Amino acid sequence: MAEQKRDYYEVLGVDKNADEAAIKKAYRVLAKKYHPDMNPGDKDAEAKFKEASEAYAVLSDPQKRSQYDQFGHAAFEQGGGAGGFGGFDFNSADFGDIFGDIFGDFFGGGRSRGSSNGPMRGANIRAAVHISFEEAVFGCEKELDITLKDTCKKCNGTGAKPGTSASTCTKCGGKGQVVYTSQSLFGTVRNVSTCPDCHGSGKIIRDKCPDCSGTGYISGRKRLSVSIPAGIDNGQSVRLRDKGEPGRNGGPRGDLLVEVIVARHPIFQRQDYNIFSTAPITYAQAALGGDILIDTVDGKVKYTVKAGTQTDTKVRLKGKGVPSLRNKDVRGDHYVTLVVQVPTGLTASARDLLKQFDAVTGDSLNYVANNPEAAKNASRGKKKKGPFGL
Repeated sequence: MAEQKRDYYEVLGVDKNADEAAIKKAYRVLAKKYHPDMNPGDKDAEAKFKEASEAYAVLSDPQKRSQYDQFGHAAFEQGGGAGGFGGFDFNSADFGDIFGDIFGDFFGGGRSRGSSNGPMRGANIRAAVHISFEEAVFGCEKELDITLKDTCKKCNGTGAKPGTSASTCTKCGGKGQVVYTSQSLFGTVRNVSTCPDCHGSGKIIRDKCPDCSGTGYISGRKRLSVSIPAGIDNGQSVRLRDKGEPGRNGGPRGDLLVEVIVARHPIFQRQDYNIFSTAPITYAQAALGGDILIDTVDGKVKYTVKAGTQTDTKVRLKGKGVPSLRNKDVRGDHYVTLVVQVPTGLTASARDLLKQFDAVTGDSLNYVANNPEAAKNASRGKKKKGPFGL
């Protein structure tokens, strides 16, 4: 009975103000989910599919939707026709677009979008090349050994033995596509897919070329030169046009994508177009200031350390970073962290001089001895044991 039916908008899960596109999208999802062909023997799925189809048939038709909005299910209780689910007439509903997609998904075909035996571009192939950190910064030329396919000279790419020719595929009649039909709840559905015999070429080679075994191509090792641009980063690729797999039926070749793998550097680290490193300075250089030499990708650069420089001070060398891929004249910066090195292995005279220096700059070596009260109240710095003796 009509009063037992769910609201059509609720069935599709859309708002009452939903437009035609939203209604179609909602039904497409439900139809794919509950279609009997995807749920064989599932009566509950079949019932939900019928319910969703009935809702879509009404809400996708402006006139029926207007009647439903005004009178509800009662609008179709009389004179609705005998064909369809629950006495509902589906003859005027447009399911063609939706079920063309749905059955294409089910059966692996889909709707035809043109002949598959026309020119087709070849597939891209991939390779990798290893370069140093400096080569990535400034660019370089690399040689790459790779296996590529070329047109067979004996058959000129036809794949047929010289003196013979390919024949028209009898399964698809030379179209490269075959048509399958399947029965649905709404009648016969037509699906188009690539011919399994000729694989879309429309031709069958009976006598294959002995050199290429009917493929039309010969594989061979090639040595290619690859130009690595300045500023390239690890994991990025260089594209070599028309160096990939050959096309089909006169189509162009694909491309060769060369992934660049950049080796780690013992000193430098890269982030975007900036370079980071550390540079050691002596205690005297940090205290008194002076000139030091800092390693960069351009070689050693002189830098003047300010007097009183503390360890972990960061300095910026402008324009000493990585060039931009778009403009090699535009470069990032090099950021250097200065680390004060504590002297070790001092000679006796050096130790005496350092003690004299300490005596006139605060006598830090004798601070504890000169402040017994502070030392008395201070912890000895030993770790206290916990309840488990730890």
